[in-house]
Amino acid sequence: MADKTSDPQSRHPLTPLSVPEIEAMRGVLERESLLTDATRVSYVTLREPSKQDVIAWRPGVRLPRQVALLLTDLSTLTLTELVLDLDREAVVERREVDAVEKGSAPSFDEDLAGADPIVKADPRWVEAVAKRGVTDLDKVVVVGLSAGIFGYSDEVGVRMVRALAFRQDYPSDSVWAHPIDGVVAHVDLTNKKVLRVVETEVMHVPEESGDYLDPAVRGEYRTSLKPISITQPEGVSFSLQDGVLAWENWKVRVGFNGREGLTLHQLSFHDRGVDRPILYRGSIAEMVVNYGDPTPTHAWQNYFDVGEYQFGRLANALELGCDCKGEITYVDAVVVDDHGRPTTLPNAICIHEEDYGILWKHTDDFSGTSEVRRQRRLVISFFVTVGNYDYGFYWYLYLDGKIELESKATGIVFTSGMPSPDYPYATELAPGLGAPVHQHLFSARLDMTVDGIRNSIDEIDAVQVPTSEENPWGNAFTRSVTRLRSEKQAVRDAKGSVGRVWQISSAEHTNRLGAPTSYLLHPEESPTLLAAEDSSIRRRAGFAGHHLWVTQHHPDEQFPAGDQVNLNPGFGGLPSYIEQDRSLEGEDLVLWHTFGLTHFPRTEDWPIMPVDYAGFTLTPNGFFDRNPTLDVPPEPSGHCAATTEGSGGCGCS
Repeated sequence: MADKTSDPQSRHPLTPLSVPEIEAMRGVLERESLLTDATRVSYVTLREPSKQDVIAWRPGVRLPRQVALLLTDLSTLTLTELVLDLDREAVVERREVDAVEKGSAPSFDEDLAGADPIVKADPRWVEAVAKRGVTDLDKVVVVGLSAGIFGYSDEVGVRMVRALAFRQDYPSDSVWAHPIDGVVAHVDLTNKKVLRVVETEVMHVPEESGDYLDPAVRGEYRTSLKPISITQPEGVSFSLQDGVLAWENWKVRVGFNGREGLTLHQLSFHDRGVDRPILYRGSIAEMVVNYGDPTPTHAWQNYFDVGEYQFGRLANALELGCDCKGEITYVDAVVVDDHGRPTTLPNAICIHEEDYGILWKHTDDFSGTSEVRRQRRLVISFFVTVGNYDYGFYWYLYLDGKIELESKATGIVFTSGMPSPDYPYATELAPGLGAPVHQHLFSARLDMTVDGIRNSIDEIDAVQVPTSEENPWGNAFTRSVTRLRSEKQAVRDAKGSVGRVWQISSAEHTNRLGAPTSYLLHPEESPTLLAAEDSSIRRRAGFAGHHLWVTQHHPDEQFPAGDQVNLNPGFGGLPSYIEQDRSLEGEDLVLWHTFGLTHFPRTEDWPIMPVDYAGFTLTPNGFFDRNPTLDVPPEPSGHCAATTEGSGGCGCS
């Protein structure tokens, strides 16, 4: 995100890296002779100062501006983690990384297309696609995809992709409509050769067009939709200054980096003259898409879109009236390419307000009053395209203190040749065209500060009470509250049958009734990782096996699947973090919440998929002493009809 603060001494220590800073970073690398033609630069992020120092920071105080990054030498496959101090223009930390043990660098821009000439030069592969009726290689698109780890000895110590191919009959044709299935090439990018070509009995290439812009496919555009106009004639109710977004009682610092994309920092709510902290840092720290088709051409498919593809770098340039509607504020983002150069992503972040129906309403027969107030929310969002899928991430802040994260999945489902109409691991979308079953599992990293750094966490379930002398009519029910005291105990799963929620409470502050101030995490009860316990993907994506993990904050524990994800053999990240089994009582806590979609594709998802949704909510629970929206005024005259003097009476939802 562009830094518009002219005085570096007044710049907040969490201000995202600017173009001049990235250029200065590259200058240090060049002076240290760390950049060659074979060097690739990954995972460039601001190395954030300690939480305590940031919370204590005041304008005029200069904290170190440091950059963390990973260098890959493609000629030797040497990995080097660096920390650069921008003020001193020097490398202050340097560490070599064992790529075999810890994982390789993420996918580079050249990897996606780099497999194409290698594969097309291999006679085994050319023969395999010819058997499927494809001889014009100019119409073949080869896609090199992250390979995972599956025990092949000749893949150790090299950069690997697995290559699938699609036929594209004309430039705007949808390649996903014509998978050349039943063949996959295992490609060694380091030595530029195909290690093996794996075939199955699927021999056909689906023929029906998937070009959803072609009138022959979509039909004529309908003419029945009337315009909906969203206007704010007096302007927006929020302000954005030096990266701080302020709206109603909310304040949040907006960040962005090339790995996670949008990040939220120091989220607080102004209450009784005080900005009360709730969330120190929030992001989507990882996501995995794992496929459930066991055939050799698809069983290896699992993609970590954050760690393997750095989805922050893939953010879309959002468009008014299409991606966002209404009075919009756009924010550019600055990321770093594979060669260490800054790239500005225009309109990467969208900020706007939305009406959200009824906030509260009551018609009172005894007092003769009828009152209604409108809910409103602030939306902070970005969209990324990762190959065939498009993902939107929408943070919502509500007038009543609620926080919500919603992910939107759309784009095009990954396709295959359908082995048979009743094949149990895919859906037939069109004649001979399949879409394998799969999951999209996200990990939200929520560094909590509910009324301060010292927090505790409890699991709360609804409980049925048996009929007894105390409960003679059998109508009673209550709730159980279980304190999660250590990291290993806090590996938990959602349970919709008991309405399970997790309470994050202050260890230092209470409300006027004497209860600890707190927020509740409301999960959606959806499947976690469905792969077998002994599978490769479960070793690599251990975080996706449970809905909740809680750790004591540590600055080096940032990513649920570990620092290097590509070609990582597994067991890193959260499963290793919790081995310390640190205390969670009155400590600085980080919640890691797994949520997402288990997708059994529908015919309605083809040739482009309507948005599907997943997410979670954080709600205040005794954080406020009463409803914090009593001061929200009724809608102005002309928008809602008042039923009594001074009251608002519009009942629309």
